[in-house]
Amino acid sequence: MFIHSGVDSQPLFFLGNTKFNLIKKNQERRNQMGTNNTSTNGESQHVVADPVSFARSYQLEALEKALKQNTIVFFETGTGKTLIAIMLLRSYAHLLRKPSPYVAVFLVPTVVLVTQQGEVVSAHTDLNVGMYYGELGVDFWDAAMWKKQKEDTRCLSLEENLQQLLEKHKLILRGPNISESVAKSAKKKLKMLLSTFMFCLTELGVWLAMKASELYSRQEDDIFMWDKMDISGERVVQAFSLDAVKVFSAFMPSDPQWSVCNDLAASMKSGYLTSKVICLVETLLEYRETEALRCIVFVERIVTSIVIRSLLNELLPLYINWKTEYTAGNNSRLQSQSRKEQNAIIEEFRKGTVNIIIATSMLEEGLDVQSCNLVIRFDPSATVCSFIQSRGRARMPNSDFILMVKRDDPSAIARVKNYIDSGSTMRQECLTHSDIPCEPLGNTMHGEPWYQVESTGAIVTLRSSVALLYFYCSRLPSDSYYKPYPYFSPDEELGICTLHLPNSCPIKTINVEGNTKLLKQLACLEACKKLHQVGALTDNLVPDMVEEERDAKELGSEPYIDEHAKYFPPELIGSCRKESKTHYHCYLIELKANFQYDVQLQEVVLAVHERLDDDIEKVNLDLDVDRGKIIVGIKHIGYISLDSEQVALCRRFQITLFRLLLDHKLDKLYEEDNQSSEKIDSSIFNYLLLPTIGSPHNTSIDWKCITSVTYPENSSKDEHNNCSRNGGNGPRMHTKNGSACRCMLDNSLVCTPHNGVVYCVNGSLDGFNGNTYLELKDGESITYKNYYKRTHGIDLQFERQTLLNAKRIFTVHNFLQRCRISSAKESRNTTYELPPELCLIIMSPISISTFYSFSFLPSIMHRIESMLLASSLKSMPLDHCPQNVVIPTLTVLEAITTKKCQENIHLESLETLGDSFLKYAVSQQLFKTHQNRHEGLLSLKREKLIRNTTLCKLGCDRKITGFIRNEPFDPKTWIIPGTNHTLQNELFSSTKKIYINGSRKIKGKTVADVAEALIGAFLSAGGEIPALSFIAWLGIDVDFVSIPYTRGLFLKPELHVNIGHLESILNYSFKDVSLLVEALTHGSYMRPEIPGCYQRLEFLGDAVLDYIITVHLYQENPSLSPGLLTDLRSASVNNDCYANSAVKAGLHKHILHLSPELHRHINTALSNFDEINSKSTFGWESETTYPKVLGDVIESLAGAIFVDSGHNKEIVFQSLRPLLEPLVTLETLRLHPVRELNELCQREHFNFQKLVTKLNGLVYATIEVEARGVVHKETRSAADKDTAKRLACKDVLKSLKEGVFA
Repeated sequence: MFIHSGVDSQPLFFLGNTKFNLIKKNQERRNQMGTNNTSTNGESQHVVADPVSFARSYQLEALEKALKQNTIVFFETGTGKTLIAIMLLRSYAHLLRKPSPYVAVFLVPTVVLVTQQGEVVSAHTDLNVGMYYGELGVDFWDAAMWKKQKEDTRCLSLEENLQQLLEKHKLILRGPNISESVAKSAKKKLKMLLSTFMFCLTELGVWLAMKASELYSRQEDDIFMWDKMDISGERVVQAFSLDAVKVFSAFMPSDPQWSVCNDLAASMKSGYLTSKVICLVETLLEYRETEALRCIVFVERIVTSIVIRSLLNELLPLYINWKTEYTAGNNSRLQSQSRKEQNAIIEEFRKGTVNIIIATSMLEEGLDVQSCNLVIRFDPSATVCSFIQSRGRARMPNSDFILMVKRDDPSAIARVKNYIDSGSTMRQECLTHSDIPCEPLGNTMHGEPWYQVESTGAIVTLRSSVALLYFYCSRLPSDSYYKPYPYFSPDEELGICTLHLPNSCPIKTINVEGNTKLLKQLACLEACKKLHQVGALTDNLVPDMVEEERDAKELGSEPYIDEHAKYFPPELIGSCRKESKTHYHCYLIELKANFQYDVQLQEVVLAVHERLDDDIEKVNLDLDVDRGKIIVGIKHIGYISLDSEQVALCRRFQITLFRLLLDHKLDKLYEEDNQSSEKIDSSIFNYLLLPTIGSPHNTSIDWKCITSVTYPENSSKDEHNNCSRNGGNGPRMHTKNGSACRCMLDNSLVCTPHNGVVYCVNGSLDGFNGNTYLELKDGESITYKNYYKRTHGIDLQFERQTLLNAKRIFTVHNFLQRCRISSAKESRNTTYELPPELCLIIMSPISISTFYSFSFLPSIMHRIESMLLASSLKSMPLDHCPQNVVIPTLTVLEAITTKKCQENIHLESLETLGDSFLKYAVSQQLFKTHQNRHEGLLSLKREKLIRNTTLCKLGCDRKITGFIRNEPFDPKTWIIPGTNHTLQNELFSSTKKIYINGSRKIKGKTVADVAEALIGAFLSAGGEIPALSFIAWLGIDVDFVSIPYTRGLFLKPELHVNIGHLESILNYSFKDVSLLVEALTHGSYMRPEIPGCYQRLEFLGDAVLDYIITVHLYQENPSLSPGLLTDLRSASVNNDCYANSAVKAGLHKHILHLSPELHRHINTALSNFDEINSKSTFGWESETTYPKVLGDVIESLAGAIFVDSGHNKEIVFQSLRPLLEPLVTLETLRLHPVRELNELCQREHFNFQKLVTKLNGLVYATIEVEARGVVHKETRSAADKDTAKRLACKDVLKSLKEGVFA
């Protein structure tokens, strides 16, 4: 329906057909109305809210006439024309409702009546009402424009509905339970929401407006970021958004199969999407053929970016696999993004996983993506600068920059032309002056004082100094209770000003005098000068933190190559050179089982070319086998010299034996026999593993067993004619090889060709032959002869021959793997009865004990190889160690063994120890060498030195990667000694050579973890000096040389804290009591007599406490399994534990601060503290979060005592241990609830879900675990996310333990 002004007469026209009927009523008719329902004030006419209830007979008569035919009714003012119009419109409403093409036109004489009559019609009908008047330019509209307005009538009706919703929720805010301030705040937010929805409706369309209302109706804290509001006001605002969703949804098609993407033209025609949005979509689709599209679409509002992202991610996958994201500033009220989230999106954009970014002006500068090939301005640029910057984002050659401008908006088109002309002008101007050299800076800056850095030419002026100083202060350390800033004490009468800088600043006060109007600027300029002189501002006149952060970023951006060589120890390498005599060192490998088995173990000799590390003989290796454990011992027993034929025989023996053990097939065995092309002087695995005979005290090599590989050459008929097993000249056994002496079969390795199985024969079965009955699994009895006939189709020719007792050849496993689970197929207890005529003898004579013992040798040799590598690695740092210390090789092996190896040793405990020592060593070094630098810079420098990327780079430079063990031992990849497997070598140092056995991928963090674990290994075995030596060898320069601690002078420290009482609490008397005051001073306590705060001491004390507690836990639990030390450390060294200790000792009463928020937070923690068992060691038992300041104070006191005692760590521990008691032990250890629940769900395969929301200033964490068909769900609230999650997880754990695990 259209309501339009533009006629001067008062008649009311009802137009239907072409015939008119005129009705004129006089004043008498007017008098029949009784009470007048209108008032006249000049030309303005005010209509009452509900005229329908006052309908009179003449009005009904006029209505009836109008319904029958075209009618003209002449009414004077006040006779109720509006009422008749409304009744008539209601009667024809069924013909006017959309999607009907018909409209009703309501003409009124004045502009004022357009709004008044329109509101009444809208209120008393369900029709869509549009209001038009001359100021809108309707007199110049053509048919196309009116047609568009007709199509947009639906949107106009939506605006009215939203306006009504607004009024409805404003009425709710007048309720008695909502305060005036809350109502005022809520009304403001309702108005903001209405404005946003109206904008989306007009600019984007109904569907995207609905998406916007859905967005605002959510309750997640990352969606709806209002200022803190009373929960009642928040609910009203939330309800308005939900109602708006319903209003928009009512205008959407009800068909569940309908989608706005099905027919874009229809969606535009219906108003679901505007032509502007359709234009954007069509423009993007024109680039479907573009390879690797990188497009940035600039919009004005964040809500636009979010809803368009939703549309494109729903629409574009129908045409092409493009992903769209949006970026929003971290200060926006709507779905703000952290800097980390923004960087992640931009990084995905660079990589190509995100193709389109819908961005606001925040990305107009600073985003450098060389592959960006399309930029679209969905909304026009506000300034020339914005235009140029957004255009500059398209960096790719031949990229496109598209501006979307309304065709009928000449002002916008003119503005764009102006932007283009301005850019051309600036470019031309720059080119004109490009050849003109810069003039040198004069001695004056137009009369303005300034300071210039001579080395770089950087300048700060009087005016710019203020901003620079505030920028510097903003980069100083801060917390949620204090933001550092400078404050001024001017005295205009004397013309002087004192500038007070934050406690963490190296310059505390600046005094200047001069022009009273410029005092603050003069003080700032002088401060900048002093800060540069002490190094707090760099030569480029930027805060030291800025350049430090830039350097750290550059160091962390270096690419890491994860492919690394895999080293092999040179002690086990030899050449293929044939010599008359080869000398070997012999080591006896003793195998002892702690279980009973019908096959005995035998000792084996390891023959190597050079003496091995002495620690090899100290190894007590336990192998986990199916039946129990096998204890392995190694000892040096002497030397042996072998000629070339003996060496060749031994190699052939071990190659044959291991190939059969590993493959259980003869195929590769024959391949090995055919490969005889050894390269002379090539490096191969040239050690020997030989069987033995004799007693433990009189062991010798079993050469008879070694010759078994030469069968049948080692067995002639003449040698066995008198064999006792044959009873003199008795019959021989018939085999696939021909006839053989029975003694050669009793200890042999045979293969049955009919099934390809390899067996170890362990004697004959007297009384068993082919005619003996065999009982099958189903209970049937059948002779062996018939069994082989039925099963394999074989007729036994020598059925009276005695059957052989055999076992299948043993399988080689990784016996180093902890808790190895054996499968049912692995059982080797089963014995088999074999007819000799079916057996092909492969090796003889060789006992089954030899095969059983040799099946463990790949695992044993893998451990020996690893030990030798660890020995080579430890020798390098020890060569640079000033002390003559012994580092056990097994400890180094533990440090280079990762958890992935699945062995009984791994690096986690040593890594924890090394991490704490490295942090301590670096922290004390930085603390003493940068005494005028604040904690933020020290922390950044420490982070640069000890972070994973740095340690990884240093580890790679020192070639630690080649020694790392990061995968479980796989016997199938074990290289049999003596095979043709040549190796390359490289110099590990200037004098030592190492061999390369292939390559593997190693993660950067693994390299860093190993570096820390090696520090822990040297520390645990040799002490701090060897550990420092290793750190220095690694490339980090630290020492423990004491340097006096210099800082500002504290005036009368005894006036600020109760020194005697605090010293009694700490059980320590300070030599310099000002350290105690500094350790208790928060950054908010800015007093001239206290020129510092606890931040630097906290930086140092954090590292000291971490280290001494970790060492204590490590030494108190020497047999601690790997991983438990990490758990103990996590439970002992955390802010909650420290804060808990601070409250128990009453230290919170002595903290010097001027923060009301900190005071409130401490009071909240204290009120909850009384409800907790004071004996609890764990801070996470608390229902609230302790202020971090409480934990910081414990660390700063540790730092103060450490400095005051001359860096005596034992005194620090003795002083603070009573405060930290009871320390966590293995018996009292409790995992953090979040970690405990995660590990439980992973172990039991429970379904784990979490949801974190924010409402009314509180964080709500919902944890849901589905365990064995039962859902355990808990929701807890707290002031911060971590506490809410901890409490919810704690409740779910309790529910699980009482239910599932009861």
